[in-house]
Amino acid sequence: FTMLIKEIIRKKRDGKILTDEEIHAFIAGVPEGSVSREQISAFTMAVFFKSMTIGEISALTKAMMNSGEVINWKPYDLGGPVVDKHSTGGVGDKVSLMLAPMAAACGCFVPMISGRGLGHTGGTLDKIEAISGYNAVPDLKLLAKVVKDVGCAIVGQTSEIAPADRVIYSVRDVTATVESIPLITASILSKKLAAGLDVLVMDVKTGAGAFMETEQQSEELARSIMRTAAENNTPTHAVMTGMDEVLGFTAGNALEVLETVEYLTGKKKDAKLHKVVMALCTEMLILAKLVSTREEAEQKLEQALSSGAAAEKFSKMVAALGGANDFIEKPHNYLDSANIIKPIYAQEAGYVSAIDVRKLGNIIVKLGGGRSVPMQKLDMSVGLADVASLGDYLDKSRPIAYVHADNETDIKAVTEDLEEAFTLADHAPKNQNIIRKLMTV
Repeated sequence: FTMLIKEIIRKKRDGKILTDEEIHAFIAGVPEGSVSREQISAFTMAVFFKSMTIGEISALTKAMMNSGEVINWKPYDLGGPVVDKHSTGGVGDKVSLMLAPMAAACGCFVPMISGRGLGHTGGTLDKIEAISGYNAVPDLKLLAKVVKDVGCAIVGQTSEIAPADRVIYSVRDVTATVESIPLITASILSKKLAAGLDVLVMDVKTGAGAFMETEQQSEELARSIMRTAAENNTPTHAVMTGMDEVLGFTAGNALEVLETVEYLTGKKKDAKLHKVVMALCTEMLILAKLVSTREEAEQKLEQALSSGAAAEKFSKMVAALGGANDFIEKPHNYLDSANIIKPIYAQEAGYVSAIDVRKLGNIIVKLGGGRSVPMQKLDMSVGLADVASLGDYLDKSRPIAYVHADNETDIKAVTEDLEEAFTLADHAPKNQNIIRKLMTV
């Protein structure tokens, strides 16, 4: 068997196409440990350099999906489509937290199995765990019950879902093999398809803060995911969105949950963030055939927000998964707040013309809100609030951002990075649409 695994690695290393059987044999040994971490590391590096065909990616996705439980919704008789969305990750990307309850309020059932932060990008799972008492990794039985009763559940990958992916993901994170389109595709889809989806919508980020910095790479990833999902009978649309600035006003776990509550309850909403949420939610409703036009979808979604129906779904989801019943009314009671909050100002005045979003993501990691080593316990309270956007005019009255930190030393440690992340000019840059492209085939 070991010989076989070594030959599979050798074959991929030499750029040959693996058979479905070879891919299945390799993945079968991952969760039980008969394929070693060294072998996984060699395999992922071989794929990184030699890539894979759509057929190989499809076989890899299937093998990883079938390495654990695949949810079958038939016995639950939901009476509506099972729908989800996935983002390739950004800074301040709290879209999932808003979109799941909005889609649920429009008749979707959303079993959102989300991931932790990776590198400089925050993870939906870490964000939702900022809510005191929230059980983010329920067993499949509880997950199914909450989805049926409430309409949505934002949770993490339980030990039953795609266990091979969990092992491979942890190896990729520490071996510089994250940015491989075949590996990203299989990792995302093995988890999503294990949730028994009818349809999927992808938010593929592009720009300075995205994993895929160029539009060409982002488009390649979107096509890979759409084609692989189609091979596995899950119709998928992709929306390409800009990640050249923080999405919304905040970055950091508890701060982003707070922004979500303000958005859902209509207290405060960032226009660009709203555009992204609406675009993705619209595709969910279209693909799920709950509406016949995009205009109808938008009306339905605006209604879900203004009537309070979406906020109520979020509230019920939190309570059903162990959080407080009055979370949406009193979020501050159940979220950690930072010891120290300090505005940081630019050295000279000017319009924000460019932002190093990756640097901002790494500031969150430095403050303790993201991981520098696997399994690190996060400080949920830290982050950046009221972060300046492209085109904002910064001077002594408008700070770059407010840093939420544990102590003065941490603030000092990130101040220079924060100043360096913003390029100022004497006129505002041309306004760029945050929705770059809609991909339906």
